Amino acid sequence: MTSIKEQAAISRLLSFLQDWDNAGKVARSHILNTFIETNQGKTAPELEQEFSQGASLFLVRLTTWLRLIYMTGSCLDKLLKSIGIFLSAVSSNRYLIEFLEVGGVLTLLEILGLEKIKEEDKKESIRLLQVIANSGRKYKELICESYGVRSIAEFLAKSKSEETQEEVQILLDSLVHGNPKYQNQVYKGLIALLPCASPKAQQLSLQTLRTAQSIVGTTHPSIVDCVLKVLRTMHLEVQYEAIELIKDLVNYDVCQALLKGLVALLIPSVKETSKLQPKILNDSAVLQLTANLPVFLQQAAAAKAIGVLARSNTSVAEEMLHLRVVHSLMAAMGNTDHSNSQRQASLTLEVSGGRAGERRGGPRATPPRSPRRRPVRRRSTSCRCSQWWRSTCAGPWERNSTRSSS
Repeated sequence: MTSIKEQAAISRLLSFLQDWDNAGKVARSHILNTFIETNQGKTAPELEQEFSQGASLFLVRLTTWLRLIYMTGSCLDKLLKSIGIFLSAVSSNRYLIEFLEVGGVLTLLEILGLEKIKEEDKKESIRLLQVIANSGRKYKELICESYGVRSIAEFLAKSKSEETQEEVQILLDSLVHGNPKYQNQVYKGLIALLPCASPKAQQLSLQTLRTAQSIVGTTHPSIVDCVLKVLRTMHLEVQYEAIELIKDLVNYDVCQALLKGLVALLIPSVKETSKLQPKILNDSAVLQLTANLPVFLQQAAAAKAIGVLARSNTSVAEEMLHLRVVHSLMAAMGNTDHSNSQRQASLTLEVSGGRAGERRGGPRATPPRSPRRRPVRRRSTSCRCSQWWRSTCAGPWERNSTRSSS
């Protein structure tokens, strides 16, 4: 037999639920505001005490209303925050199961793909997916089984808010950890994000790819081409993350393909250069390099990446010698259309030449110049480095280049 106190609590609960059932959108919005203010951070036992052991009755009303109005976006942020109070509460496994049983994951993923929904509402949806993913392996698998990786990756590529994109990165990072059944799916999804138009999405994808690569342990064949194309970016933070990933990839089976690709980028293809040559010739007053800029940026980034690899790994520097990297770097230095390509190529020759000398057991000291040799003046920008080239790098690099060409 229940006590008077318990009967009063049950009566208050029934009255509250009746008010919710009879309320319109405005009244429900006020109820949600009050609920969020008074119950933020409470544990599951505290929520049960607040609702007289009937908190699930209110949660089921929230999830039902979510399924009815999520396409319109009305009060969606408050509704998602209220559900988040239940799911993120300590000892909330019961609430989590109840939410998932009514298709909560599918609803949250559908919200990400709706164009009419506000960015802030989608961010709340991502946070709820984070809570679900952090609850254990079986919940991560449930998200992936619901085509979650594709929905989340597409949202990351289209999102206009950097803060929201960072929340998505946290979710993807959670999905790749402790999820052996679907970690390859997340890994491939991150690679598919690299060609997207959002620089922030590219940067975050490259960061997460480094973690995913170490977890997966094997490389996907398309990763080399995708990472090399990212080097064409005008955003230095993206270029930096791409070079950091390249440093990791040289330790895997794609090392040879990666080095060949980097060396190939030092000399733009005839197809790329021929497209813009008429534009330059037709307008002698103004040099129009806007369309051609990505080619030169890719060339400079490749030279920079080669220099970083040669500085950190002597065996990689030796391998690139066999790929005629010296010839390609000299070609990049002779490029009169973009000074950054010349500078990066020159710096890379300096670093790599010194590493090659160390590899052969000799010091990095500059050999004496022959007094009979006189510096030759050239119109090309590479004449500034000709004396340095002969004194520092010509010996160890040209000998190897001659061997490889023969």
